[in-house]
Amino acid sequence: MRILYVGEVGCLPADLGDYLGDMGDEWKVEMVADGNAAIFAVANSPIDVVITGPTLPDLPPSTLLGQIRTLRPETIRIALMEGVDSGSAPPVKLIGVAHRFLPLPLASETVLEAIHSLEELRDLLDSPRLRRTIGRVEHLPSPPHLYFALTRALEDDEGSSHDIAKMVAADPAIAAKVLQLCNSAYFSNGRAITDLRAAVTRLGLATLRDLVLASEVFSIKTGSHVDRAALQSRALLASRLAAKILPHTSSELGATAALLADIGLLLPGVRNERDAVVSGAQPDERPGHTEAGAYLLGLWGLPMPIVEAVAFHRQPQRSSLRSFWVPGAVHVAGALASNEPVDEAYLSSLGVLHQLPMWREMAESMSDRLMAA
Repeated sequence: MRILYVGEVGCLPADLGDYLGDMGDEWKVEMVADGNAAIFAVANSPIDVVITGPTLPDLPPSTLLGQIRTLRPETIRIALMEGVDSGSAPPVKLIGVAHRFLPLPLASETVLEAIHSLEELRDLLDSPRLRRTIGRVEHLPSPPHLYFALTRALEDDEGSSHDIAKMVAADPAIAAKVLQLCNSAYFSNGRAITDLRAAVTRLGLATLRDLVLASEVFSIKTGSHVDRAALQSRALLASRLAAKILPHTSSELGATAALLADIGLLLPGVRNERDAVVSGAQPDERPGHTEAGAYLLGLWGLPMPIVEAVAFHRQPQRSSLRSFWVPGAVHVAGALASNEPVDEAYLSSLGVLHQLPMWREMAESMSDRLMAA
């Protein structure tokens, strides 16, 4: 296992070398001071893991990791960040290129847990069985193009409300669906929204983008016989709930991940993990819908925090994150939206179990509002 660290050596734990020594001679850390030296190293030989410090003397960490993604897409990319556990989300550009964000000061155990967790996720998404199953789908859903166009506009701070509304209006079917969702009990505050500019103004660009995503995703034509209306209803409730559970700085990531958590059910040939296992029945060898959905989102190029949350939202303990972030919020929101048990042992291990009653009340309030609409 070759690990390349880029940046100030002081960011690394002093005992990291001892920890890696216990892992065997195949584990070693190489260090370079700047981004250009890292690019040279990665271009000349395969690197398993790249860890970048919060600042570099020559390149922004997001630029470096983006170039490494192009040169060695198989390399695990980890970004160290100041204050990642204090409620602040990573920068948008960094979210798109880093697989994991680790807080400073850093512990050696945290580094190893992150590497092992990402290896597991990479192995899951690169499973030959999963590739064979997805490969048999004749018409794999294409990426939601309008959603990605809106995402780019938000990342680059381009476009006024009028420009964004024009982008959505260019697809009349999506525009009509967005207006329908805007006026649903999920988003309406009692006053009808009749045009897209009003939707942008009232809801904000991020919420409008997620409504576009819902409109595109749940209109996908596949051979699946799932009840799309019920699936979309649960997804929208979970999305709103995840956004409320997380701090504002992470609410967009949580809302999108919860919205897409069960997207694998739209694919044929997958196993619905909510179905009860019949005693004595032959094992179902089909991939579960969570890993199938995560695989599809990985193909689409969605940020790794979303892919990981989708992959592990029914088994959140499989994530190595030792703080309550997107995977945990998506697990809670999805379980409450579906009237399923919440993993209380997992929440207790993260020190947030005491918040579960409040989250239940939020879910019940949102659900009652929908029933009354």
